[in-house]
Amino acid sequence: MAVKKKQVASGAAMVATLRRVLADTYVLAVKTHGYHWNVTGKQFVELHTLFETHYTALFLAADMVAEQIRAKGQMAPTGMKQMLDATAVKEAPAKPQDAKGMIKDLIVSHTKMVDDLKGGIDLAAETGDKASEDLLTGRLRDHDKTVWMLKSLLA
Repeated sequence: MAVKKKQVASGAAMVATLRRVLADTYVLAVKTHGYHWNVTGKQFVELHTLFETHYTALFLAADMVAEQIRAKGQMAPTGMKQMLDATAVKEAPAKPQDAKGMIKDLIVSHTKMVDDLKGGIDLAAETGDKASEDLLTGRLRDHDKTVWMLKSLLA
């Protein structure tokens, strides 16, 4: 009986982690999409295209995370309020930023996700949840790569 309670508790913790990852991913996708619309300057074409690539990948990733939540028999959040209440990613500032400010802000957001994903991967490994561990490890790889790419634009 104690094992079953522990499994339920660890399953609930994993779902809570996945919901947070989903919210972070979705808010970051919306922010990146907004930056795609509003970027200006010498790097306009490069950044407009890069941001489109990033927000498209983030929306697809959000779908995979939501489906993992559903595979665990739980409901995924559905509204922006739910996403904003659960996220650690800061929304884009109301005042438009220049391209360099957008890049720096995205680096902060992706780095935050890298840090948080590591905890989720550890939890998945501890609980033997291979599917969630694999999903979160893939997300970690993508965010690590994105941080590297964005930082290279500032060099």
